[in-house]
Amino acid sequence: MTQPRFITLEGGEGAGKSTQARALRTRLEALGHEVVLTREPGGAPGAEAIRHLLVTGDTGRWTPLAETLLHFAAREDHLAHTIRPALARGAWVVSDRFVDSTFAYQGGAQGVGEETVKALSALVIGADMPALTIILDLPVETGLARAHSRAGVDNSGEDRYERMEQVFHQTLRDAFLAIAKAQPERCVVIDASQSEEDVARQIWHSVTSRLAT
Repeated sequence: MTQPRFITLEGGEGAGKSTQARALRTRLEALGHEVVLTREPGGAPGAEAIRHLLVTGDTGRWTPLAETLLHFAAREDHLAHTIRPALARGAWVVSDRFVDSTFAYQGGAQGVGEETVKALSALVIGADMPALTIILDLPVETGLARAHSRAGVDNSGEDRYERMEQVFHQTLRDAFLAIAKAQPERCVVIDASQSEEDVARQIWHSVTSRLAT
């Protein structure tokens, strides 16, 4: 089951998810909707505390399974305190990353495996999957170049995943495309190497053609 007003944006590092999530919120708000713009890991006080553990520090600070469990702990807090209350009152939720990132990053690129992530997803998420997931795809080299350029003006230190080896990021890209191929009823792949305006236009077309706005 999926939630009809729940949209997620996914993809590798530097794909422009945050920018496009903000643009999508603006277009939905222009139609008179309440929109909650959120992110993972994070999106609620407890989840934001866990986020710091995940996106900063040494690349090998966690075992893959420990990292997976931390993501789901953050997700449980996010769902309980942000996503479910927003959907219950009729708001739209636009999230910069959700469980597909765990399938791709930890399940695929870090080798935890799909079945482990599926089991945790069933326990934590249940029926609260997004109705639409936009996967922003671009070559690994392009995405990492964008991410490294952004890091030059960002003092947050949240670059742990960006510092992982290139083979990790290629496996990650392949995992996202495999998710989209396996679940075309929910996922749409958009070429993120286009201009921001063209990407935003295609995202909006996907939203209006698939969901009742």
